[in-house]
Amino acid sequence: MSSTTLEPSRRGAHAGAGGVAAGQESSTGPGPSFFRVLNSEFIKFRTLLSTLILLASTVLVMVGFGALSAWGTGQFSEAASRDPQAAAAFAAQGGDLAVGVPTSGIAFAQLILGSLGVLLMSSEFTTGMARSTFAAVPKRIPAYAAKLLVVMVTAFVLTAASVYLAGLVSLPILGNYNLKLDLASSQSVKMMLVNSAYIAAVAAIGMALGSLVRNSAGGIMSLVGLFFVAPIAFQLIPGDFFVEARKYLPGNTIDPMIAVQHVPDTLEAWQAALVLGAWVVIPVVLAAVVLKRRDV
Repeated sequence: MSSTTLEPSRRGAHAGAGGVAAGQESSTGPGPSFFRVLNSEFIKFRTLLSTLILLASTVLVMVGFGALSAWGTGQFSEAASRDPQAAAAFAAQGGDLAVGVPTSGIAFAQLILGSLGVLLMSSEFTTGMARSTFAAVPKRIPAYAAKLLVVMVTAFVLTAASVYLAGLVSLPILGNYNLKLDLASSQSVKMMLVNSAYIAAVAAIGMALGSLVRNSAGGIMSLVGLFFVAPIAFQLIPGDFFVEARKYLPGNTIDPMIAVQHVPDTLEAWQAALVLGAWVVIPVVLAAVVLKRRDV
């Protein structure tokens, strides 16, 4: 009698254990596809008011500094026309100055979009959204890769559009001083593409810092220290080591890549590209490993 009454309960226990095991297996499954994760991250990215403000600020800064640089270049050309020696110096580099007008706001763009990269990842932890994000994507790396792709593509496209728009605004200003700027020239296109790729790299570094530090203020200060404070400090500290090491800072890799001719005591263009790539790959991979192993 007792054996017959206990048998169903045992079966129920086995069935319950099987259901729990099945539930555990489904919870640790592959999760949503990468394209669904990418779409989700892009929706979060474009619906945040702070993101839109930072993107709009980047465009305004780039266009504003392009116009200001065009005016300053024109003023310099007028002053040089009254000084034979200055006129000769301006004639030697005036074309280069005009070509660089649309990208004169790059230093500020790297600060804004680099900070955006930091906030994109650090805000997940400061607001607690990381728990929901990684509960939906248990493997974590697809969500991290989707965020990285969104911020890098956005930074590249926005920078390229801002540079071109700054060039359009600068054209009539430079024309008033009889200075020509050809936005379709090979050098103009090269500067637009290389600067856009550079800003995308800065945004990726910023996101890696935000993931490692998990604090918005700390990540932004680390970014500022790396791109703005370190080059100045290395320039002020005496010694051949710091003179040589300064070339390998990420903020100093852009000039060799956009130079018309190689400048002495700087890296070659391909060397600068490899150094910048290393500055992107190492922190991004390190952040991915830490994100995978560290508790949310």
